[in-house]
Amino acid sequence: MSHSMAAETLADALALGLLVYVLRRAFTDRHEGDHPPGPTGWPIIDNVFDMPTSHGWRTFAQWGEKWGDIVFLNLFGTRTVILNSFDVANEMLDNKSAVYSDRPVFPVCGEIMGWNFVVAFQQYGPHWREMRRLFSQTVGTHKSLVKLAPNLEHLAYDFIRRVAANPASLTYEVHRFTAASSLKFIYGYTVNGEDDELVKIVETAVEEFAIATAPGAFLADIFPILTYVPAWFPGAQWKRTAQAWEKHTEMLCSVPYDFAKAQMSAGTAMPSFVTLNLDDSADLKREALIKDAAASLYAGAFLTVSAMRSFFLAMMCYPEVQKKAQAEIDRIIGSGRLPSVIDRDQLPYIRALCSEVLRWQPVAPLGMPHRLSQDDVHGSYVFRKGTVVLTNIWKMLHDPERYSRPEHFDPDRFIPKEGSEPETDPRQMAFGFGRRLSDTIIYLGSQLAEMSLFLICAVSLAAFEISKPVVDGRVVEPSMEYTNGTISHPFEFQCSIKLRSSKVEALLFVAYD
Repeated sequence: MSHSMAAETLADALALGLLVYVLRRAFTDRHEGDHPPGPTGWPIIDNVFDMPTSHGWRTFAQWGEKWGDIVFLNLFGTRTVILNSFDVANEMLDNKSAVYSDRPVFPVCGEIMGWNFVVAFQQYGPHWREMRRLFSQTVGTHKSLVKLAPNLEHLAYDFIRRVAANPASLTYEVHRFTAASSLKFIYGYTVNGEDDELVKIVETAVEEFAIATAPGAFLADIFPILTYVPAWFPGAQWKRTAQAWEKHTEMLCSVPYDFAKAQMSAGTAMPSFVTLNLDDSADLKREALIKDAAASLYAGAFLTVSAMRSFFLAMMCYPEVQKKAQAEIDRIIGSGRLPSVIDRDQLPYIRALCSEVLRWQPVAPLGMPHRLSQDDVHGSYVFRKGTVVLTNIWKMLHDPERYSRPEHFDPDRFIPKEGSEPETDPRQMAFGFGRRLSDTIIYLGSQLAEMSLFLICAVSLAAFEISKPVVDGRVVEPSMEYTNGTISHPFEFQCSIKLRSSKVEALLFVAYD
């Protein structure tokens, strides 16, 4: 078919799609129940141009101030609800999880870029349940992770040693630690050198995922019919980009998995998630499940990169918190060794500090969208099957009625005090809602990720004085801005990192060796 004929066919398809949409809207509008308030929108396109193109959680929070805890949008026929309140999200998504546990289709990131394997993208059904079963057996209990502690501690001490040698490499070292610990646990792979090719592969794919899943990133997510546009078509650069990114997604899935299989065949494989679940009796379906589950775990582990970098940003901006945390470590552990996993229960302030990292700057400010599998009634509102629900986790974690001075970094909010209860555990929101809670736990709140965050925070506080840098006699104030996307990272910032004492320096090399 010539390009001109293809263009005519495409134009006909688009016109037909628009006609079907208009007729469907005309019918459904007459039968639509009451829905929550929200932006008025425009004829035919509804609220498409109301959707923010960047940092949607802040815009949605402003809408909440104007229209209430539940805000309604119609995105060219896709009914969309934004929840700005923890109580409402809990009532709808937790208490009626069977209705709200489905996921919408992701035309670009899921279908074209190939991320449909990720557990958080999966439709609620047998495959999703099988993948969850794998996770719960391997990373779902404390007992299953205890054996990982020595390896994780070894990598954490190496992280401190490397940052001490080159403080300017902090961001790189956070990425390297996350990659090294995840690859070791999931595939039995040991990161080699400064520019490990496998680390580059995964970081590239995960960064592209974060860009592609940001609300409004691709118009085809709102107008799925655009996915039929040929890549060569004028204006279809987005599709050419998505197709190029699909190659990186495939490498993320295949390269580390093939490494683990090759090691198993050679009899040299280290214990890992893959070797624990894969054996000679696995059929193609079982093998595909394990491969997808492993890649889901690894991609999700990179969410902790943002949390760890937020920790350093907070310590730089709140020196009084840093001093209090260091005092607890000095009092409980002393100066004869570095903190380890077994110290966690004895360090309540450090645990509270890790909780505050998750609350202060949530890694996934809007979480992952839910979709109704059937009609539902909430109060006076009617929500139709197929309605997409977004949870404004950032707003919930900055609700002044739930958190005092929410913009302020204050671990003491989670410490029990006589006459007052601790403020709400951020894990009740940061890790998602309903039956899909475990999806986000796999990504951010798994015990592996929490163990990693605790270790990096504890050993960094034991070893370092973290402060704002001084250049030419002037203090350099860090940027407090965060990137847009499903995964939100702090902008690059300069940070002064110095060892607390020469004794710590000697201790680092002893601990690492």
